[in-house]
Amino acid sequence: MATSENQLTHVLTEATWHNVNQRLLEKMIAEYMYEDMIEPHIMAEADRIMECKLDVSAAKSYYFTVKKRWFDSYEVIKDSVDIVDESGRSKAKSALTFLLDIKPLIGMSAETASHLIKELQHTMIADAHLERENVKPADALIHEDYAKLETHMTGHPWITYNKGRIGFDYDDYLAYAPERQNDVKLIWVAVHHSIASFQAVANLDYDELLVHETDEEERDQFKETLIRYDQNPAAYYIMPVHEWQWNNVIIQQFPEEIANKDIILIGDGKDTYLPQQSIRTFVNTSNPYKHHVKVPMSILNTLVYRGLPAERTVIAPRITDFIKGIAEADAFLKQECQLILPGEIASINVDQRYFNQLEHAPYHYLELLGCIWRESIYAYLEEGEQAVTLAALLYRDHEGKPFIQSMIEQSDVSAEEWLRSFFQIVMDPLLHYLYQYGTVFSPHGQNTIIVLEQHKPKRLAVKDFVDDVNISDQPFPELDNLAEDIKAVLRSEAPEGLTQFIFTGLFICHLRYLAAILDNQYMVDELTFWELLADAIKRYQTRFPHLAERFQVFDFFKPTFTKLCLNRNRMVDYGYESGDDRPHASEYGSVNNVLALFKETE
Repeated sequence: MATSENQLTHVLTEATWHNVNQRLLEKMIAEYMYEDMIEPHIMAEADRIMECKLDVSAAKSYYFTVKKRWFDSYEVIKDSVDIVDESGRSKAKSALTFLLDIKPLIGMSAETASHLIKELQHTMIADAHLERENVKPADALIHEDYAKLETHMTGHPWITYNKGRIGFDYDDYLAYAPERQNDVKLIWVAVHHSIASFQAVANLDYDELLVHETDEEERDQFKETLIRYDQNPAAYYIMPVHEWQWNNVIIQQFPEEIANKDIILIGDGKDTYLPQQSIRTFVNTSNPYKHHVKVPMSILNTLVYRGLPAERTVIAPRITDFIKGIAEADAFLKQECQLILPGEIASINVDQRYFNQLEHAPYHYLELLGCIWRESIYAYLEEGEQAVTLAALLYRDHEGKPFIQSMIEQSDVSAEEWLRSFFQIVMDPLLHYLYQYGTVFSPHGQNTIIVLEQHKPKRLAVKDFVDDVNISDQPFPELDNLAEDIKAVLRSEAPEGLTQFIFTGLFICHLRYLAAILDNQYMVDELTFWELLADAIKRYQTRFPHLAERFQVFDFFKPTFTKLCLNRNRMVDYGYESGDDRPHASEYGSVNNVLALFKETE
């Protein structure tokens, strides 16, 4: 308790609370404008700078200044948000007051607003910790290790409630949140073969996996514990579980299995792990070459509970074989792109027997106990290479200096040259999977990793196949031999839907923020940024003219796309209901595509 009190005294100061409110308020205004939830009156506009007024009642208005960005996006100028009401004009101080003020405008229910206030409060507490504690400058962070760098990140750039983590209390936050930078130990449990399934890629079995992840002393401990319970060790799988999940979910939802010795607690493993931004994925810090581990944590964060969907956990290794098999047989991906695909090479799934029998049970009750082992990114890096997630490129330090600016300054190439290389190494493999194989990743900031050499982009790594790979519904012969059970788990999408995984997942969810950062730092003009991206797509298309028909099917240069919305999803469409499927992005209106400006005419 004393530790928590000391943390609160240090972090929750009046000045810090003011700062995190201001930044969140500015983000809320910008993203709610993008998602057409608020429509301020434009009082004046010059050089893409707009003076705006938002009336929230007959007696109260918000005034603010925004910079208009491409893709119908907006950036609120720092500290420009004022309120005018009966008492006069003053600085807006509260993100939550703004939420309550716009509630009637967007038709949000009281129940949704209440839950959202809770998530926003959690988010601002985490932001306060980040402001007070993670203060390493960008010039130093560019030399940081991959796993440690992840702990400095500030969360989803688009979702306003990005660190809600409903289910954690404050002590849980201090112990387990990624930005706390705490190494943790995972608990090992034994699960009987009768309630668990083990899956692995070709040429890997359970015993080999266990030898890779544990030492002989640990394996002896596993056997001794099971023998002490009069159980046959050969009848059990050993798997890691997060301490929070064990204490808050497994004991409560699997008591029968524990009583019957179908689940037996072994104890802490030897190795330490560092949580990554997704909270449920862990990098082994005792031995970075061991696999990354992904385990369920039944907390609500951003749009979903952070469990492991059973059907995807079971099929994960086969999806890895499918994805890696494509690259292994394709000279462009393997030799030219030198694409890295850290595979989800093994998994264990354990269903909760009663929830599993319920038709239309809320999805998060079917994601309680399991594990996925993913190959370590460190195992793929060559001498002199450094890995950073796309998310890191959006980071700005406490003095406002962007991580990417420090990276480019150390690279000894111009910003445009750096970007040109960046776009080529990112887009070439993503486009090739899409056009040649009708298969697409969701290349958002956490899943997409840039491998650098001497601070310059060299090649791409993509991870998380089980949650974020989708296939085309078009009759592509490259998909003919894909097994029906894999097709049933991977979502088949119509052309625009498949294109959206790159258009929204990469361009909207990530690159529009990167373009604004570089424009604000006078490094690359915003329109030049998008022209360089368009050039990368056109270079690929010139290289592979035999795919011309597919360039039209998956057209990145068309004038508009359906607008996908993430904040609207929670605030208006889905609320906080628990359906039998995970919430998906809401569709609302359309977004003007800046890449259409660079479409080549016949």
